Amino acid sequence: MNILIAGATGNTGLRLVEQLKAKGHSPIALVRESSDTGSLPDDVTIRHGDLTDLQSGVCDGCDAVVFAAGSGGSTGPELTDKVDRDGAKRLIDLAAEAGVSRFVMLSSAGADDPDPESELAHYLQAKHEADEHLKASGLSYAIVRPVALTDDDGNRKMRFGDEVDPKGKAARGDVAAVLASAIEDDQWTGKALLMQSVL
Repeated sequence: MNILIAGATGNTGLRLVEQLKAKGHSPIALVRESSDTGSLPDDVTIRHGDLTDLQSGVCDGCDAVVFAAGSGGSTGPELTDKVDRDGAKRLIDLAAEAGVSRFVMLSSAGADDPDPESELAHYLQAKHEADEHLKASGLSYAIVRPVALTDDDGNRKMRFGDEVDPKGKAARGDVAAVLASAIEDDQWTGKALLMQSVL
């Protein structure tokens, strides 16, 4: 499949690119003109687009789309809204327009019911609105909500849903594996599940 990845140059996105290639898919990296693409494999297709100003046609020719982007922990509320909420919603709309068969969202634990007292309240609210937009889009979707991320590769032992410890950890390598699986696995269709690594 041709799979468009928003956030392909990020810590999770790079792992996802490698895992999709290993499965025989063709990842397409959605990156800004100014992005450093040096970490991406040479044979990965680059497609330029800015999540704060996505143009029509960015999802054309794609079988699936994965949103694994984020404004980052050090950015303010304005960029969080532009990327994590509005950018995601726009990409969902363009994916629907292009007839994409599956949209996989990398969300976050707590995005289902954001706690206004949380220090991540603004971020979680943005993710919540993007997730709800995806659910209402008519697209076949999967939403993955990992607990706190680590930069480990993980061992592919994972828990989902009610079995997850909210205070647990999720290795980025495991998260990438779940995203790659959720593109094809019918068990993920229409689901929004918590996820953690079993370390």
